[in-house]
Amino acid sequence: MKRILILAAVALAGIARAQPGQTNIARWQDDKTGAVSITWDDGSINQFKVALPILNKLHLPATFFIITGQIPGSTYHGKFIGRPIPDIIKETATIPTDQNNLFERASAAGYLGLIGPLDYHYKAGSLVDAGKTDEAIKVIDELYARVRRGDFKPGVQHNDEYKDAHGTTWDDIKRYAAQGHEFASHMITHPRLAILDEPNMLYELKKSREEIRQRLGRKYTFSGEGPFGTENERVMKYAYRVYPALRNRMPEPWLKEISRGNNENPGNSGKAYVQLQRGATTKTPMPVMKSRVDTTLKRKDTWLVLTIHGVDSIGWEALTHQALQEYFNYIKKQEDKLWVATFGDVTKYMRERQAAKVSGQISKDKIIVTLTHTYANRQKIHTLMPT
Repeated sequence: MKRILILAAVALAGIARAQPGQTNIARWQDDKTGAVSITWDDGSINQFKVALPILNKLHLPATFFIITGQIPGSTYHGKFIGRPIPDIIKETATIPTDQNNLFERASAAGYLGLIGPLDYHYKAGSLVDAGKTDEAIKVIDELYARVRRGDFKPGVQHNDEYKDAHGTTWDDIKRYAAQGHEFASHMITHPRLAILDEPNMLYELKKSREEIRQRLGRKYTFSGEGPFGTENERVMKYAYRVYPALRNRMPEPWLKEISRGNNENPGNSGKAYVQLQRGATTKTPMPVMKSRVDTTLKRKDTWLVLTIHGVDSIGWEALTHQALQEYFNYIKKQEDKLWVATFGDVTKYMRERQAAKVSGQISKDKIIVTLTHTYANRQKIHTLMPT
């Protein structure tokens, strides 16, 4: 509870006659009006060469969701967990794809030693994420029919996000983490988790986390982000077991989440907190990006979570460094009212606050404020002394 601020509304003068007033826990650290988390997906090289120096100069911390399998020296790389692939291919000639074998076949698609099948993995995964499983089945059936016909050339295929992330080492990342930034999992290969079977999904979830733990320490295993912002119920069931905090979705009943694909306004949710997740893309005008900061300033319950990808032509929807400089300057100017913190730090603060209870009492010449919370199963007592 290092970050929780206690606001005790008790006058110290005349303490012997006073009754304890109302004691509150500040909604945000340092009693700020709102919170902002700057988050990055994929770990493409210009995030570190171009954007990170801008953030450091402004003393703005950020969260980087990184693809761990492509980093030189990593222990865990992409692979298929399951039966021999030739057996799966042979089976597809007589047994059509259905809900019983869809995930196994889609999981194997990127590991057939061919150029092209990985595209089918992504297409089918997108359909499952959209709730169109029957259409995904047709895509995988088409894939294996083409494989059996010999339509694809031999080779190793990686997705664009994986390729754009090359150029950073674990030593680099350790140095960036020491500068105050959070590093978190974006899986090993940036797969479509919703189309993976259980062994392969757990491999991506757990081994990416284990890689980060080995390289950076347990502190950096708190947050995770399933690629493409998936909110697939089956994926969330598994992912919640591995990562305490997911940018995809969190189950807290006191948090209203507005995903980046949802155009809804925060409104009056009746909940303690609102997470307003918004993407900064080449299609987002700067006035609109700034208006989201303004919205956070006007409210007292809002956590603005920015999701950014590419920088200066490298990565998806790459923003220019000039646009990033202007936007981050705008955020910095509001820092007296906004708490700018990593995704993990804001999540921990909210959870601690919601799990806490405070009480006050007068004991002789003291006002004793007791803070108890179940988040870490401990009790802290703050004693306010009269002047």
